[in-house]
Amino acid sequence: MYNITSKIAEEFISDAEIRDTLAYAKENCNNRQLIDEILKKARDCKGLTHREAALLLECDDKETIEQIYEIAREIKHRFYGNRIVMFAPLYLSNYCVNGCVYCPYHAKNKTIRRKKLTQEEIRQEVIALQDMGHKRLALEAGEHPLHNPLDYIIESINTIYSIKHKNGAIRRVNVNIAATTVENYRRLRDAGIGTYILFQETYNKENYEALHPTGPKSNYAYHTEAMDRAMQGGIDDVGIGVLFGLETYRYDFTGLLMHAEHLEATYGVGPHTISVPRLCMADDINTDDFKNAVPDDIFYRIVAIIRIAVPYTGMIISTRESEKSRARLLELGISQISGGSRTSVGGYVHPEEESENSAQFEIADNRTLDEVVGWLLDLDHIPSFCTACYRAGRTGDRFMSLLKSGQIANCCLPNALITLKEYMNDYASPEVRVKCEAMIKKLLTTVPNEKTRATAEKFIEAIDKGERDFRF
Repeated sequence: MYNITSKIAEEFISDAEIRDTLAYAKENCNNRQLIDEILKKARDCKGLTHREAALLLECDDKETIEQIYEIAREIKHRFYGNRIVMFAPLYLSNYCVNGCVYCPYHAKNKTIRRKKLTQEEIRQEVIALQDMGHKRLALEAGEHPLHNPLDYIIESINTIYSIKHKNGAIRRVNVNIAATTVENYRRLRDAGIGTYILFQETYNKENYEALHPTGPKSNYAYHTEAMDRAMQGGIDDVGIGVLFGLETYRYDFTGLLMHAEHLEATYGVGPHTISVPRLCMADDINTDDFKNAVPDDIFYRIVAIIRIAVPYTGMIISTRESEKSRARLLELGISQISGGSRTSVGGYVHPEEESENSAQFEIADNRTLDEVVGWLLDLDHIPSFCTACYRAGRTGDRFMSLLKSGQIANCCLPNALITLKEYMNDYASPEVRVKCEAMIKKLLTTVPNEKTRATAEKFIEAIDKGERDFRF
């Protein structure tokens, strides 16, 4: 049944193949020669198959685990340097017709405060986000044909892009909404979205159907095949992920990498991003009801192995994770994080609504964006507000070829410093401003291409004179 290029969900995510892979991993987890060969392949940045990755995940040898972490750090630094892309979620509506048992938006929940933003309310939320310094958003909405039709999503995208407040502007809107049709994906592409994001939740079909008993999302095949339709609709930056804690981590880890392999083999480009959220407490949702919680040490290993299995794919962690966990994960492969996030509808203008039964999940990292920026700088990371590749048409295979060639450093590093300079001048607190200035001064001289470096210096000088929005 397993067929990597099939467009049928149960063939490119084959239950039999996953179970056979897990058996293979268990059988070979002490095969030192095989493990060393896999680690060498990983160190050469050749990526790993789902079988090779599953074998490493099964291995509990301390020396091997440390090698995995070392290789993950090397790969992260080679392709992403110390740049960390910043974003924030924007919740448009929590009306939903689905029955997902792990999400408080489920249709039967009578305690959650339902809300849908008007275009004027979206405008106010976006201004609040711009006043923090955000340039990149991820739109979130429940699935509801009457309250949240695609026309509403597209109108909201147009509203967001139209808002220019002081020096603020949202330059990239990623979209995390329910699986839809090829034609609707074309409409999202034409609306100028960045990445289309959809979490699989779990790749175990039987468990998926139990977790999604009612609503359109209950159709496992339609949901799992969504990225194929998005690609067919012309969206070549897609983001996948699972919600760790719904199924055994080994099963969903393997399915996640099989999905990435399928996209690469079928469309010539794998996922632009992989997200790794863990199940969180929320209104009327108790995580104690789920028996597959992933402990920190295993979670860190999962992130590190994903990084070495798909070295060219961005990895995202949200404010579901604590400051301590996020610091560790940044070393091991994460390249994008959210900051100053609200998971309630209207929560940026009215933060008190976060505690009024309207948030999708409890946030573990409640720091402001400025606090997160200062923290990243203290850890020697560069907070990047860059959206240049998307706006320059460097998406899909064009972005990946630039990354694989190593030329991305001549775009990403100067763009990160330019956007950090914008943040510094327009939004940073006095304490963080000093840290930004020191980081820019230290790293500007390290831009590899001399001509690019000289141009970046001119752009940064122009920002001091009031000009904005430079990019390579």
